[in-house]
Amino acid sequence: MTAPEDDAVTPESAPATPDAAPAAPKKPRAAAKKPAPAADEAPKPKAKPAKEVPPPKRPTLSSEVARLLAARRMQDQRRPRFTRQASYRYWRIGRDESWRKPRGLQSKQRRHYGYRSTIVSIGFRSPRQVRGRTPSGFRPILVETVPQISAIDPVHEAAIISRTVGTLKRLVLEEAARKRGVHVLNPITKETRET
Repeated sequence: MTAPEDDAVTPESAPATPDAAPAAPKKPRAAAKKPAPAADEAPKPKAKPAKEVPPPKRPTLSSEVARLLAARRMQDQRRPRFTRQASYRYWRIGRDESWRKPRGLQSKQRRHYGYRSTIVSIGFRSPRQVRGRTPSGFRPILVETVPQISAIDPVHEAAIISRTVGTLKRLVLEEAARKRGVHVLNPITKETRET
């Protein structure tokens, strides 16, 4: 059987103990008054932050350029190593894999003897339309200032920050490229490797 409501003991009607301090009476909160919008004013929409365009990881290529890039990859696999004359004999010649044309009158390499290494010739070059492009197909553009980044076409070109640019200016250039949606080929922190 439940006790009647008027007999129920509430915190307000509970007898105060002699060592407990009396509770302070609560003040009613003043309701915050909002100004009423005028009849002719429409509610303003919230301004959305500008969405940044992520830089493309791959350029937009035509079918012909894509075909030539694939042909260049196959050509790179078949191309021989061009070693200098007498690089097998002297460590100082062969260590950096630089190329010098053999010019000796009796040079066996100049005369294309089969047991000598292949000479650099024009037939080993890559196709003209894709020459100088990155493996993914971007045309690299060397940049040193922010206006140079704004002149880059982000669909076909990518930025290479000059090696003479210091770290502070490089961070400014990378931020400008990120806002513009330009791919940077040599950022300070590489998320993905260029392939």
